[in-house]
Amino acid sequence: MRSSGIFAVLLLAATKNAYGFVAIPKTIPFVHHDHPSSSDSKRKRSTTHVYQSSEQGEVKSTNRGSLESADRWLDETVRLTMEKGGFDSSSFLVGILGDLHIDPRRMNEYELGHDHWIPIFERAKNAHGNVALVSLGDLGESKNCKHNPSNPAELFAGTTMCHQVASKFLGSFTVPYEVIGGNHDLEGIDEFRTDAENLEVFMREHNKPTAQFCREVAEKTLLVGLGSTTFREAPYTSHEVIVDVDQIEWFKELLETHSADDGWKIFVFTHAPPNGSGLRVLQENHVVNGCCWLNHSNEGQCRKFIELVREHRAIKAWFSGHFHLGQDYQDSITFPTIDPSEGPYPNRGSCVFAQTSVMRRGTSRDGRQQSRLLRGNKDGFEICTVDHQAGGKIRLDATITYKSTDHEVGVYAHDDEAYEHDAYFKVYTPTVGDQSYFCGAETEEECSITDDEPVSMETKIWWRLSSGRVLGVMNGMLLEYDSSTLAPLGLVLYADELIGKNIAVVDSGIDDCSLDDDEENMESLECDEDYYEREQAVIVHDLRDGKISVVQPNEDGSYWRKIVRNKIARMKEKRREQAAILYAQERLWQSDDEAKKNVESTWGPYTTTKGNAL
Repeated sequence: MRSSGIFAVLLLAATKNAYGFVAIPKTIPFVHHDHPSSSDSKRKRSTTHVYQSSEQGEVKSTNRGSLESADRWLDETVRLTMEKGGFDSSSFLVGILGDLHIDPRRMNEYELGHDHWIPIFERAKNAHGNVALVSLGDLGESKNCKHNPSNPAELFAGTTMCHQVASKFLGSFTVPYEVIGGNHDLEGIDEFRTDAENLEVFMREHNKPTAQFCREVAEKTLLVGLGSTTFREAPYTSHEVIVDVDQIEWFKELLETHSADDGWKIFVFTHAPPNGSGLRVLQENHVVNGCCWLNHSNEGQCRKFIELVREHRAIKAWFSGHFHLGQDYQDSITFPTIDPSEGPYPNRGSCVFAQTSVMRRGTSRDGRQQSRLLRGNKDGFEICTVDHQAGGKIRLDATITYKSTDHEVGVYAHDDEAYEHDAYFKVYTPTVGDQSYFCGAETEEECSITDDEPVSMETKIWWRLSSGRVLGVMNGMLLEYDSSTLAPLGLVLYADELIGKNIAVVDSGIDDCSLDDDEENMESLECDEDYYEREQAVIVHDLRDGKISVVQPNEDGSYWRKIVRNKIARMKEKRREQAAILYAQERLWQSDDEAKKNVESTWGPYTTTKGNAL
């Protein structure tokens, strides 16, 4: 079923006064059509959102939309709230901490961050008392921190000591705290044999009955967290954030019993964001290594989270960490819909997605040290930044106002504060109808994607195959994108294999499930009853030497290469190599340099113990 909604872009002008943005009722309406989804039949009415950017109109940042001292910012916030009727049972404030990666040798930076939060929490406790702290996981540093003299090679992350130190730190904020597991929180690989043993200690030290959590922080307002429970048993990279099936089912049941129509507002917390969130604060390595999204390597589970968001309008916001990148640009927050000039309706339900930075400088990938502050009530909520590099100053980033149970207005509070973020966001995300789309690959018998112009680092193009799979070229690499959300999934060919070559898509002989009986060795093949698309070959050819490479799909039909292996397997391989080096030194009387040079490994298709795909 296809439904339509009337959307409006609200253009704001502002007067520079203590009340923040003052809206002048100037509205440009336009009709926009939702994309059909599996949840359309369950959704009785379309959802109206209003997208607002401070770039529209002549909006200027006011004091709450730029970094201000915590006292001044909180004074202004309290004053505005009191003028609107004051605090009530629906009022709440939540502190959100990104990847801590605690190094017990460097606790001074965490103590500074802690001190920034204490006055914020004290003000909220005095105002209404509905206060909580949420940690997004990855609690310990994934390196040896000289914490265990008996094992100088042991990683700190995931150990009993790690969780004890983290529990003490999180418990020192004088408010209830919740925590969910990230991809490093079960990394106590020398201490625990199994993920189950490691998870048991994680839950015990943080007083958690389950890996997930649900807290009613205020009237009809839930904080819900889903944690990663797999490390040693990960099918591919151990740094994929995997939420187990039991948690997914629990989450689904919770959503079904806490609907928007009944007045519930749900805020979700996971270590990595879900596929379809639209967040573009990514780094290339997370995409090509298959650990960017929740349950990244499992196609059905990877899409499940955004499907639940589309179906259940009670989900108002979703916070994640994982990327160690800052909050100074609008790409770190996505609204449920976008300005129509930027592309079609992305179908993100009623949910705002927000990326969270880190507290300690040594864990930041762009030099920023920030946390998220979430505050709200029955009328809406605000997403803010606490900047630990600026002495704990606070800035309003976005305001979301509820118009009804499933209608919201979202406003960005400031322009991009960090234009150099393109140095960190390296993954092009296609949108339907953008100028980089190459039409025809899904229907034509032969299609030259690059038009006989070799791929370069500047090439940006994407296309759909007959099967529905989406491929694209970005930064000289061939990537696969999700066919529904167009989120990047993973690496197909890296730049060294592709630059200077051309790409074409050609039919490979099967059309509408028909087989050529004259073809040699084809007589025993039968078509699957569900096979309807044409079979195609993606080929990469070099006009200089005439060589052609066929890009074969995986057995499941996907193209991105799940080539990063489990960390436990790689660790054991390195230890075997070290044993061989020691043997060469002690039994073959080789020097240290000779032994390291002479020892090689051989196994399957892999040629290195490195865990990175690049």
